[in-house]
Amino acid sequence: MNSEKLIEKYHKTRRYKILFLVLLILALVVMIFVALTVGSTTIGASKLIDVFRGNTQPQIYQVIYNIRMPRIAGAILAGTALSLSGAVIQSLLRNPLASPYTLGISGASAFGAAFAIIVLGAGSSYADSGDLANINNPYILTISAFLWSLVGVTVILLLSHFKGAGPEIIILAGIIISSLFGAGISAMQYFADNVQLASIVFWTFGDMGRASWNNVTIIALILTPVILYFFYHRWNYKTLQSGDEYAKSLGVKVGRVRLTGMVIASLATAVAVSFYGVIAFVGLVVPHIVRRIIGNDEQFLIPASALFGGLFLLASDTLARTIIAPVVLPIGILTSFLGAPLFLFLLIKGMSRTYWK
Repeated sequence: MNSEKLIEKYHKTRRYKILFLVLLILALVVMIFVALTVGSTTIGASKLIDVFRGNTQPQIYQVIYNIRMPRIAGAILAGTALSLSGAVIQSLLRNPLASPYTLGISGASAFGAAFAIIVLGAGSSYADSGDLANINNPYILTISAFLWSLVGVTVILLLSHFKGAGPEIIILAGIIISSLFGAGISAMQYFADNVQLASIVFWTFGDMGRASWNNVTIIALILTPVILYFFYHRWNYKTLQSGDEYAKSLGVKVGRVRLTGMVIASLATAVAVSFYGVIAFVGLVVPHIVRRIIGNDEQFLIPASALFGGLFLLASDTLARTIIAPVVLPIGILTSFLGAPLFLFLLIKGMSRTYWK
């Protein structure tokens, strides 16, 4: 009888998690529709339908296809990359306070972007119509951001293998890494000219205004195999929650899984940062919200974090575009306002000691 109740409870919980995934998909579709219609130029549902039918004014067509649609796609992809990376990093390190931002990976990626702009010449010599400096070689910038993010990841991995390096030590290491690369960015700014300085400041703000079909395509091409890899290995991440020895007993190659996962998570973070700047706390906030709703089951946590991350950043960007319209607030500022209180709450409650029990 008890076994029957356990089986029934398991299936009920599983149906609940599947329902949550379905609701996330529906909410994302609704949010896309809202993001397409609101802004400095309000476009009603009838006009939006006319756009897709090809029967509309050229100005409205340009707003939808060349401004709002790539911005929406960029927000969804960047939110997915950051939240998915945060969920995976938390699982790999068994640390609820870990995220690409708190561990300094985002800061290292931003330094890599600044390094590419100043040293490798990725920044252009002119500004576009939005008074933001252009990037004439996004490939160099992305590669540089990724390579420098690996420096931060290497320090974290080394500390995670030291005896007694608990969650607090790893978070402190992340603070040190963030401070170090923050100082490096300041040094780059000191030696930059006006256009290069504008480019660096843009990355540190974090903004979706530079989204275009070109960079959206690049992110999609890189992020698709990343999502598939994390989804394929979600069972391995689940076994790690019971300890390395238990995972090894099940045939999981713990060292390889942890190293590969951290490197791929860094790649996803670096790609998002290199195009849109540092968007703080998404990788921390989203996995915690999802865990509160469906628990620690990585088989559902991985896809749910990906979906909720895209939804969260798209909703945040839509709010940033409309809250003080016609002025567009950089998305990194808004996510910092939302994420910082939660980060303080986690520190005060001491969830790092109890969350993974």
